[in-house]
Amino acid sequence: MSEQELELLEGTVSAVIFQNEENGYTILKLDIHGEEVTVVGPVGGVAPGEYLSVRGRWTRHPTYGPQMKAEAVERRLPQSMKEIFHYLSSGAVKGVGKATARLIVEQFGEEALTVIEEDPEQLTKIKGITKKRARQIGEVFRQQMGARRLMEFLTQHQLPMELAALLRRAYGDVALEVVKANPYLLVNEEFEVEFSQADALALSLGVGPEDPLRMEAGLLFELSHNLNNGHTFLPRRKLVEATSVLLEVSGGLLEDSLEALLRRGEAECQAVAGQEAVYLPALYDAETYIAQRILEMSHAQLLPPEGLDELVRRIEQEQRISYAPQQRSAVELAASRQVMLLTGGPGTGKTTCLRGVLALFERMGLETALAAPTGRAAKRLGELCSTEASTIHRLLEAGFDIRTGRLVFTKNSYDPLKAEAVIVDETSMVDVPLMAALLDALEGDCRLVLVGDPDQLPSVGPGSLFADLIRSGVVPTVRLTEIFRQAAQSAIVRNAHLINRGQVPDLRLNQGDFFCLARRDAQSVLDTVVDLCRRRLPERLGIPADQIQVLSPTRRRGTGTRALNQVLQAALNPPLEGKGERRFGNWVFRAGDRVMQVRNNYDILWREEGGTDSGMGMFNGDIGVIRSIEKELIVVDFDGKIVEYSPDMLGELEPAFAVTVHKAQGSEYRAVILAALEGAPMLMTRGVLYTAVTRARELFIAVGDPAAVGQMVQNNRQTRRYSGLRARLMEE
Repeated sequence: MSEQELELLEGTVSAVIFQNEENGYTILKLDIHGEEVTVVGPVGGVAPGEYLSVRGRWTRHPTYGPQMKAEAVERRLPQSMKEIFHYLSSGAVKGVGKATARLIVEQFGEEALTVIEEDPEQLTKIKGITKKRARQIGEVFRQQMGARRLMEFLTQHQLPMELAALLRRAYGDVALEVVKANPYLLVNEEFEVEFSQADALALSLGVGPEDPLRMEAGLLFELSHNLNNGHTFLPRRKLVEATSVLLEVSGGLLEDSLEALLRRGEAECQAVAGQEAVYLPALYDAETYIAQRILEMSHAQLLPPEGLDELVRRIEQEQRISYAPQQRSAVELAASRQVMLLTGGPGTGKTTCLRGVLALFERMGLETALAAPTGRAAKRLGELCSTEASTIHRLLEAGFDIRTGRLVFTKNSYDPLKAEAVIVDETSMVDVPLMAALLDALEGDCRLVLVGDPDQLPSVGPGSLFADLIRSGVVPTVRLTEIFRQAAQSAIVRNAHLINRGQVPDLRLNQGDFFCLARRDAQSVLDTVVDLCRRRLPERLGIPADQIQVLSPTRRRGTGTRALNQVLQAALNPPLEGKGERRFGNWVFRAGDRVMQVRNNYDILWREEGGTDSGMGMFNGDIGVIRSIEKELIVVDFDGKIVEYSPDMLGELEPAFAVTVHKAQGSEYRAVILAALEGAPMLMTRGVLYTAVTRARELFIAVGDPAAVGQMVQNNRQTRRYSGLRARLMEE
């Protein structure tokens, strides 16, 4: 809907019901010729008495009725003596109460606010106001005016109002001046403004098309943007070419700007992996640090405990198992090497090895920490090993730097982990920055065991860390290749290995735990998926809907997660009188919905259900269930962690009755249903299918076109990631 289609309301703020000082989200009453309406949105710092022009859309709250959701707001300071008194007496200006407000208005009339901002010492004419208090009142008011002008500036340039609070948190009272001086800072991670918007703003403020500021910003944007494509660097030639297209300027001019960035240390350039590689400094530091630390650890030879053979034999007895040669090799290697990699496909005994290594470390008296990249993966790891496991973020005590708005880790080289050994599962999901942070927090002699399957999809973040470590040949590695008899009885395991070898399973053999239900059109796929979740699997196999995860390679199209979530919510959690609801965008959140946290939020508070434990941080991919929707809060249970979401935070949640295969990495489900009908070639790949199949513990069902499944097996397309880690490890 264009701005012309938004409805316009104009009136005076009569009351502020709720205001979040962190992000400016506000619920207020607007008096329009004696009739009050509710307005919600990021109108930070607003106070009773202000005159607002609000453009927005009408929504209906299930409890509070019609509300105007503000998308653009123009604010006018109170002008009449009555409005000014209402404004000052509301407490909007710290240090001014009702009595003082009355005296100020009586003394200065309609000029009261001008006096407070421009000549506050005149306030000393009022009995009881000292020079110090007058200056304090003036300073507070000037700060508020700065916030107001910043919001007016954002509205004028069609930028989100939510930016005002973020910018003031980062730059304080000079936020507006900082943005005008360099609009391109809005592209930074904490602000998330599209480069095209920041560029349009810069050009409108007089920045020339070939201004060095613009060209440097374009180069840095291309480097940052490509982190999302998994690259830790870009080849210099590709960086210049891509930026030239983005900005429509010549490559020669960009070379000069790139040299300026390199001289100032805002980018790094080094010959690596046969490329003239250009890095953002943080990625360069992370990659080179990982290479240096892993090489040191790989060369370290540790003295194994006396009687290692007998020790391993006792562990076998305790665990009632006899290790295969590869498994025994893995356990014994952990006794003598500071770092090792353990890899293998499904059914090859990684879990058995992992338990054995953990038992060995315990026998050696080593304090061992278990970790995984996601909450679900950590929970599964803890269950498999019958001990506590945590996310890597929680292990490192991730936090939120309120000054920079960025992630920080409490545990680092200055305050390292107390663990003497760390075991990380699902390492294929770990990106370069997170591994660098983990290594930085390890004591010099701490052991590290990295476990994973390199044939699964790579990390969402930059780098191909686990695959690079394996392919370097430098790090001690055990590859498990033998499929054990019990696992080989599973069609899931057999077919996963066939898929990984590029062989199409016989999809006509619907038996055991692997099925393919042929459906040729999107509606048939949706109907079948709903029937499986609502009726067939719960009734015939005793698998309840909350233990079934529907996956799709894609978000869009007829069988993408958007369409699947709509039909699954309607079938599994329909509206019911008394069941709380809240609309956000095109989705209606409802009590009982399965939802996913879709971005890292290091500043969100959670509490343990039924316990005293609490902490900060929810992470991209965490799945929970909406417990209740009461008043303005949505309460979500993430496997025992209770989180309250206010309306302004709902952009961090998405429905999760169906999720993309990428989002399912690191998780395991009792049953998996894959909608396999259509998708972009870059998504309909062998790696996506292999990852989907290996998420299923008891049952896997593909619903769609068998030909599409076959095409996924044959499409071994792997998007190249520019990474220098492997080359750095092999340089020795």
